[in-house]
Amino acid sequence: MELNKLTAHELRGLLDKGDISSIDISNSILGAVEKKDKALNAIVHFDREKVIERSKASKGLPIFIKDNICVKDEMTTCCSKILNGFKPPYDATVIKKLLKEDFILMGKTNMDEFAFGSSTESSCYGPTKNPWDMERIPGGSSGGSAACVAADEAIFALGSDTGGSIRQPAALCGVVGLKPTYGRVSRYGLIAFASSLDQIGTLTKDVEDAALLLKVISGHDSMDSTSAPVSVPDHSLKIKDDIKGLKIGIPQEYFGQGLDSDVKNCVLKAIEKIGQLGAKCEKVNLPHTEYAVAVYYIIATAEASSNLARFDGVQYGLRAKDAKAIIDMYKKTRAQGFGDEAKRRIILGTFALSSGYYDAYYLRALKVRTLIKKDFDDAFRKFDAIVTPTSPTPAFKIGERTQDPLTMYLSDIFTISANLAGIPGVSVPCGFTKENLPVGLQILGRPFDEETILKIAYNYEQATEWHKKRPDL
Repeated sequence: MELNKLTAHELRGLLDKGDISSIDISNSILGAVEKKDKALNAIVHFDREKVIERSKASKGLPIFIKDNICVKDEMTTCCSKILNGFKPPYDATVIKKLLKEDFILMGKTNMDEFAFGSSTESSCYGPTKNPWDMERIPGGSSGGSAACVAADEAIFALGSDTGGSIRQPAALCGVVGLKPTYGRVSRYGLIAFASSLDQIGTLTKDVEDAALLLKVISGHDSMDSTSAPVSVPDHSLKIKDDIKGLKIGIPQEYFGQGLDSDVKNCVLKAIEKIGQLGAKCEKVNLPHTEYAVAVYYIIATAEASSNLARFDGVQYGLRAKDAKAIIDMYKKTRAQGFGDEAKRRIILGTFALSSGYYDAYYLRALKVRTLIKKDFDDAFRKFDAIVTPTSPTPAFKIGERTQDPLTMYLSDIFTISANLAGIPGVSVPCGFTKENLPVGLQILGRPFDEETILKIAYNYEQATEWHKKRPDL
C-alpha cells in the first residue's frame, strides 16, 4: 500500500486500528519527496532527520506548511531573499493548534514572494512546476502546497489566500482548496501581505479532509484582533447530508469574455450535475464584479506597501553589507532583497496612499469594496451558495505572463471578490481540458457558513470521479 496516495481520513482510520504508524506514513511521504521534488520544486525547507524524529514520537498525520506561516526556530522566508535565514521566535496560532493535535510538521512549501502572484514564479527559490504538465505553472501564490498535494508528496497542506491564492492553484492542480471566512482562522503568525484580505486555509485531496483540517485550525484567538469569536462546528458531521432544496446562484458576470471554452464547458456540466443532485440553480447578478480586480489591486498593494515597510535590514533577514549610512543600508537592503513583483507592488501601494492620490484611489476603492460586499449580501438573501469557475483559464506555460503583469493579475478575476467581501470559498475539481489540464469549480457561501459550501462540494465530488485522478509523474 502506497500510504502517500491515501487521504487523511483514510490514514486516520488505519492509524486508529493500529494497522500503520505515523512513521510509516512519513516514510512514504519522504520517499515521494525524494523521488519527485527535485523536478517539481514544491518544497523549499525540509529536514529529513527532524521529520523522522518527530514521526517516531507522534501518532498523528504529516502536513506541509506554506513558507509564510511562522514555525518557531525553523526557516520561514516567504520565498524572498530579504528574509534569508530568518527563524521566527514563536509559532503561529495555526501551528500551535496542529501540534496540539499531534500533527507532524514536514517542512515548508514554495510560494510567490510574499504571496505576490498567481503562478509561484516570483519565488527566490525558482518556480514550482505543475505536476500535470511540468512546463506549466501550478497557480499561486500557494502553488507549492497545491502541487505537492496533487503529486502525492503530501497528505494535505496549509496555504494562505489573499485574492485566490489557495483556490486558484487548487483548481490548476486538481485538488481541493478551501478559503475560510475572514476571521474564522487566526492570522497570528502569518506574515502579512494585505491584512484585511489574508486568510489561512487548506489544500487537500478531497472535501472530507478539508472539513477535518478546518476544524483543527479554526477558532477565536486573542492574539489576532480580526479573529471572530464564533463557535467552531465539526463540518465533517454534516457534509454528507444531501443538498436537495438548496438554492444556488449562477452569476452571469463570471461567464463572459475571457473564460476559456473548455473551462466553461466543464463548469456548466458541473452545475448541471449539482442540479441533478437536487439543488435549484438559478441566475443571479453581482453587478459590481467588473470592478473587483481594480479595487483589489489598489487595496492589496496599499496594505502590502505598509506591511513590507518593516523589512529594512535592521531587525531580521538580509542586511546589505556595503552600506555607508543607515539610509543607504535601507535602500540597498530593499533593492537587493525584494524581487521585481514585490517592488512593483510596493511602488503601486505607496503611490495609492500618497498625498493627493489617497482620496482618488484608496478611499474610492474602499467604497466600491463595500458595494461588492453588498452584492453578495443581497444574493445570499435568496441563495444558499453561489457557483462559478475558479480560474478563467487552465494552467499556462511557465514564463508566459511574467512580462505582462496585467494579464497575470487577471488570473484571479473570479476569486478576488470573495476576499473583498470576506466570505468563504472552496474550489473542487470538475473536469479536464482537451490538453488534460485540471479545471476547478468554485463554491462561495455566506460568512461563517463553510458547512453549506462543503456540503455542496462533497455531494458533487462523490457524484463524480475527478478528485480521484492523479498526475503520472
